[in-house]
Amino acid sequence: MSRSLQRHLSKMLAVAVLACGVIATAVAFYFAYAEAQEFQDDALRQIAALSAGGASDIRQLDAASKSVEDPESRIRVVRLPAGPRPAWLPPDIAPGLHTLAGSGGQEAMRVFVRDTGHGGRLAVAQSTDSRNEIALNSALRTLIPLLLLLPLLIGLIAFIVRGEFAPIRRLAEELDRQSAERPTLLPRHDLPEEIAPFVDAINRLLARVDTMIAEQRRFVADAAHELRTPLTALALQAQNLAQATSPADMRERLVPLQAGIERARRLTVQLLDLARLQASEAAWTDVDVQAFARELIAEFHPLAEARGIDLGMEDAGLKSMRSDPRALGLIVRNALENALKYTPRGGEVTLRLRRDGNQALVEVVDTGPGIPEAELRHAFDAFHRLSTGGEGSGLGLAIAREAAVRLGGVVTLNNTPNHAGLVFGYVQPVEQNGRSGRPAGARILE
Repeated sequence: MSRSLQRHLSKMLAVAVLACGVIATAVAFYFAYAEAQEFQDDALRQIAALSAGGASDIRQLDAASKSVEDPESRIRVVRLPAGPRPAWLPPDIAPGLHTLAGSGGQEAMRVFVRDTGHGGRLAVAQSTDSRNEIALNSALRTLIPLLLLLPLLIGLIAFIVRGEFAPIRRLAEELDRQSAERPTLLPRHDLPEEIAPFVDAINRLLARVDTMIAEQRRFVADAAHELRTPLTALALQAQNLAQATSPADMRERLVPLQAGIERARRLTVQLLDLARLQASEAAWTDVDVQAFARELIAEFHPLAEARGIDLGMEDAGLKSMRSDPRALGLIVRNALENALKYTPRGGEVTLRLRRDGNQALVEVVDTGPGIPEAELRHAFDAFHRLSTGGEGSGLGLAIAREAAVRLGGVVTLNNTPNHAGLVFGYVQPVEQNGRSGRPAGARILE
């Protein structure tokens, strides 16, 4: 089940702000409460100083009476030994601040005692319950701004996060509006640095998709053209066959018709092979390369014999490799077909198997005319026919390249040093983990 990154981020930030707010509120409450208590102790000292004139109750003091009208906060001033001593006040109490616990129905008191000279003392007292209530009310009032600020901060976080994620929503809408047939690159301006690499990766993917779509369109157009030509020829040959006037004339006209049917069949098979390669994944297994090569030699031996070509195999230590037998077969079969097609009578075609470290090398070497250097880089293009002549659809090497891409290998095509032939090579790691990883692709080495 997918989750919303925006909601998750907003929730986590809100929890963090709430936790910090609670801690800050608790600390503020503690310090405000302690400060209120200190302030009241200072008030007791100041009242003691003001009471040095002889008043017996704080409400008689002009300077303080206006601030202690609340009966819950009354403050009493006691002179010793002249005045009556309350029961809660010990006779031998020392100067300074004291908290007296209540007993016998008396409430606890906070008392400040000071010497007045000549053995006299002045005690200013206040109920601890009143003090605590005043301190609590004062501390709670300091929390009001923080408590009001927390919901505002949480809402502000949600608003900011939503705004920061807005570019992603706009990019998604931009992608939804694009045509599947002609994707365009996403705009990169005004993007956060964290999102820009992701958008760049999407743009690179869109560029590859656009290239692939263009290649598919071109391939379909070329395939339609290549199929139309033999089908048109077949229709004409069928008309010629219908106009035959004798069995001998019919047999003569049947030969090119059969050849045309075979060309059309071969082209259809190659198109299907290429389509299957592009639509399927490699089926990895351990391949006995020597048995595989012997089967191919036996398969092509009648064709080589009919054309007067010496077809052989050289083994240089490659026993087995991990590959897809079907894809590997397409690579080597198309290479052998091309070599036998272009090698003149009396020439040689050799299938070489060798190993170089962890690399398996399968080569098809012929003694044909080779390929002009200017055409080497286009030899693997679909429907590309070489200027050296020969019949064919121009799909053999394109199928070999596509199969190599599926296997994560590399196909190469090189003229021999003296231009007395051509070397087709396929290189792939001997050991594969069941997946080709990022394909190395196909390239042509000059």
